[in-house]
Amino acid sequence: MNSEYLILFFLLGVILVGGAVVFSMFVAPNSTNPAKSEPYECGIPVKSTAWIQFNVGYYLFAIIYLIFDVETVFIFPWGVVMRDLGMTAFVEILIFFFILVLGLLYAWKKGALKWV
Repeated sequence: MNSEYLILFFLLGVILVGGAVVFSMFVAPNSTNPAKSEPYECGIPVKSTAWIQFNVGYYLFAIIYLIFDVETVFIFPWGVVMRDLGMTAFVEILIFFFILVLGLLYAWKKGALKWV
């Protein structure tokens, strides 16, 4: 009986998403202006291609920021249940912070945090 609900839920999801896509194709405004295919619609003529290379340091800096940002999200739930879990939670968060600091020191040593 549970598999029937799963199949029904999956089919309902496919129908709703497919219906929304088809509905938007008919209702959405359509413009064939050649300026729409330009990389930016600011009115200034394009001087070069949009495919330029960026310094890999920008990507690396963003990835490191996201890693530390996502990991700090785990601190809030830990703080909420800290009193209930006692010393076990405290030791686990110390290990967690130790791993975070090791990752930060590694990135710092490799020069990943330099903005130049």
